[in-house]
Amino acid sequence: MGDWYPKERLGDLPAEAARRWGGREALVCDGKRWTYRDYDREVDRVAKGLMALGVETGEHVALWMNNRPEWLFLTFAIAKIGAVLVPLNTRYRTDDVAYTVRQSDSGTWISVDRSGPVDYAAMLAEVLPRLAAQDPRAAAIEGFPRLRRLVTVGESDVPGTVGWEAMLAGGDAVSDAALGARAAAVDPDEPVMIGYTSGTTGHPKGVLHTHLMIRNMRERANRIGLTFEDAIVNPLPLFHMYGFSEAGLIAVIAGCKHVLLDRFDADECMRLVEAEKGTITHGFDTHYKEYLDSLERTPRDISSLRFGTFPSGMTSSARIARRVQTEMVPTFTGWGMTETFTFATMSFGNSTPEQRSDASGFPAPGFEIKVVDPETGGEIAVGEEGELLIRGYMITQGYYKKPEETAEAIDGDGWLHTGDTVVLRADGHIRFVGRFKDQLRVGGENVSPAEVEAFLMAHEAVDQVAVVGYPDARLNEVAVAFVVTAPSKSVTGEEIAAYCKGRIASFKSPRHVLSVDAFPMTASGKVQKHKLRALALERLGDPTADRAAE
Repeated sequence: MGDWYPKERLGDLPAEAARRWGGREALVCDGKRWTYRDYDREVDRVAKGLMALGVETGEHVALWMNNRPEWLFLTFAIAKIGAVLVPLNTRYRTDDVAYTVRQSDSGTWISVDRSGPVDYAAMLAEVLPRLAAQDPRAAAIEGFPRLRRLVTVGESDVPGTVGWEAMLAGGDAVSDAALGARAAAVDPDEPVMIGYTSGTTGHPKGVLHTHLMIRNMRERANRIGLTFEDAIVNPLPLFHMYGFSEAGLIAVIAGCKHVLLDRFDADECMRLVEAEKGTITHGFDTHYKEYLDSLERTPRDISSLRFGTFPSGMTSSARIARRVQTEMVPTFTGWGMTETFTFATMSFGNSTPEQRSDASGFPAPGFEIKVVDPETGGEIAVGEEGELLIRGYMITQGYYKKPEETAEAIDGDGWLHTGDTVVLRADGHIRFVGRFKDQLRVGGENVSPAEVEAFLMAHEAVDQVAVVGYPDARLNEVAVAFVVTAPSKSVTGEEIAAYCKGRIASFKSPRHVLSVDAFPMTASGKVQKHKLRALALERLGDPTADRAAE
């Protein structure tokens, strides 16, 4: 009888879309347009170029690139030839990106040369010793034993790398039959993506996902009623699971138009909704706040919008979510994490405004949840706070090369211990409250305090450091570093900012630096971070006090 749910391969989706919706618009970006027939041809050109370059089945391919059409063509092409995509955060800087490429065992690294003021080519040269002297098709780089191939996309000729057009030209020698045979040999049960997320141990963890993500997105498209008549206006970064899943992947599955922005710009996003008759957009509370502000400055006809997605439920986001329902568009709320690929809970089309604003979704098909006391593991009553546990077919296979962390996160019964605090409501929805695990959420990005602390400890003036969250009206929270300085040393916030700039992502850099003589400690020797958070509010003021009084 075969599998009860047909297995599919990510790399086959563009061809299927071309067959079903060949002449329909698939992608719009920076004034250029591609039909689904065009899209499929571009994916095959890129796949052949990768084959000619020497990319092997199962090879990990790191992609460090801002939103642009090549990102999408590469994603499906990498999958089509049986390789594994490793999307890299474009806000990574030298230390971040070097660790991730090395830890992922990437054999090929594809990067944009420049994006606005950010010189990615210069960072490549800084990270990779003697880059200009390398053979870009057979590199041998100290500290990167698996890395063999380097490709850059853009206008510049970057020494030591293969240019985009040269890679495509090399693919002209690869036949359709050779590509077809390579695609047919892909095993859909094997990993197709390693998505990195910050952990509490101080280093990012590579989350493994297979082609099963297609089932997840087909079910989501059905739940939200997505069809080939829709147009998704997407300002979210494609390297992030949210942006990739809810725009880059689901658009090809449903046959709708994907209007891609190279970066988040609320004014441009609303302009494109009007110009392209956009029906769907996405974002966190920070995005929607700027959408509303943009529409106040420049009223536009956004009547084509049918809905948005807006992960809500936290007290800090609910107020904006309520405004969005009445002033802009109804939204689907939800909860997810890299380990679940994307939304594991989501509201419904007929959910009430309260459920869309004050809750964080109802379990999606194939997911089972429970809320437990994090100390005892026992289930707790409806309406009380506890740790969210979740299991289902989309739970990650594990963390790449981190068996201990995998065993700690996923127990023997298959439950993923999320580390998130939620409330299970009487209507079956959850409400996301915060995190048990020591992690910050800065403008939609997860930040590991332990990772930032480890980085700051290398500063000569820092003897001890502890990083905590501090409320921020725009980004939800930002990092504050409490520092005990080394003897006879001192350090300022400006010096710490300069130390971080260009080396770690800007969202990880502490917004404030506060000096202390010693940290409050528990009897077992652990820093009492709740006391440091209170001290930050005492010293810097509580920015939520004014909002609470409104």
